[in-house]
Amino acid sequence: MHIHILGICGTFMGGVALLARELGMTVSGSDANVYPPMSDQLEAAGIELQQGYLPEHLDPAPDLIVMGNAMSRGNPAVEYALNKGLPYISGPQWLAENVLQGKWVLAVSGTHGKTSTSSLLAWILEDAGMEPGFLIGGVPGNFGKTARLGNTPFFVIEADEYDTAFFDKRSKFVHYHPRTLVINNLEFDHADIFDDLAAIQKQFHHVVRTVPSEGLLITPSHDDAIEKVIRMGCWTPQQTIGLNEGQLQAKNISDDGGQFDVVYAGKQEGSVNWSLLGQHNVCNALAAIAAARHVGVTIKQACEALASFKGIKRRMELLGEVRGVRVYDDFAHHPTAIATTINGLRKNIGARKLIAILDPRSNTMKMGIHQQALADSLQEADRVILFEDADVAMSLDTVAEQLGDTAIVKTTVDDIISMVCTEAQQGDEVLIMSNGGFDGIHQRLLQALAK
Repeated sequence: MHIHILGICGTFMGGVALLARELGMTVSGSDANVYPPMSDQLEAAGIELQQGYLPEHLDPAPDLIVMGNAMSRGNPAVEYALNKGLPYISGPQWLAENVLQGKWVLAVSGTHGKTSTSSLLAWILEDAGMEPGFLIGGVPGNFGKTARLGNTPFFVIEADEYDTAFFDKRSKFVHYHPRTLVINNLEFDHADIFDDLAAIQKQFHHVVRTVPSEGLLITPSHDDAIEKVIRMGCWTPQQTIGLNEGQLQAKNISDDGGQFDVVYAGKQEGSVNWSLLGQHNVCNALAAIAAARHVGVTIKQACEALASFKGIKRRMELLGEVRGVRVYDDFAHHPTAIATTINGLRKNIGARKLIAILDPRSNTMKMGIHQQALADSLQEADRVILFEDADVAMSLDTVAEQLGDTAIVKTTVDDIISMVCTEAQQGDEVLIMSNGGFDGIHQRLLQALAK
């Protein structure tokens, strides 16, 4: 069978492509931006990639077109497929029908921490010899790829609340039918498709309705937004987690989150000593430990597995150190994630100078939804550089004014690189936060520092 994927270089659709190839299908795909690292991963799997969305990419016609949720009416390939009556399906529905049937699905949802928690969970199961399948919106260091089928019924999936496709406006995760469901946290996001938090909570209610009564729902203790979802209706046992609270707890947590004990029902069951930073990652670890416990991995085993976890690309990833200046890459793009990321690094580096560079690229951020909270999220940085391009609707000058002399707005990546090279001294830490490519700033900055 030949499938053609529109939007193939997104992390989710790229994962779908890898799974389809592993199932023995012929896979090709188109994308507006065919570039590494996803393009390298796909081409290594024998998948043909084509730049742009040209109708000729669909001639001769594939057996099935899988459409990513970035596709919309007016796209030339979409219009050609509709006019020719070619069969098509969304990525989540294809996944449900071809991969997840008969699987014990462990789904990780929430506003923040989905990629990290999914990666942690997949590694805990792998370390326990359970060989899970997975589809994760990032590249876990222990696996080196975003997706695989696995060799057992267990399948870990990052469960996104974003809509499925232009022809299916339900959240993606409604298709997955999890037996184990993690809801990490819940805040307003994706303002381009949701009017308010209540609209997001309704979608989470929909996925909660699909979890069997013999399954498990894992949530943080005392999260008002999630508890409101539960009150809409829940037919599944619930397990709560938290820092010094909940049924499964982290206690004796070090300042940087690098060490903590795990307590269940009042008894210490294990200790974690690992390389990840921040209280938010302690919460992610608890969620992964609880989910792994649901399929038979002991808390002690899970804690030991975390010691060998290698992290995820673009999640506080140390890209390099040049002339004593360390440069990190992180995916943070929501004020809560920005604040927790900076706080985690601050706890680790102490008083060393922290230069934070932010690309407010998400649709929600560009619309100015989080403008009031943004300055507060950046307070712990010593120097803040805000990147403003033509698509940003909010005033970053206002954010910079709130932060005072520590902040400045730049409109080109070249200007940012020049400024960092002028200001950064040996021992400084540079944190780049963006959920996009950011015009290749990461490697360009390392190269400029080296000169």
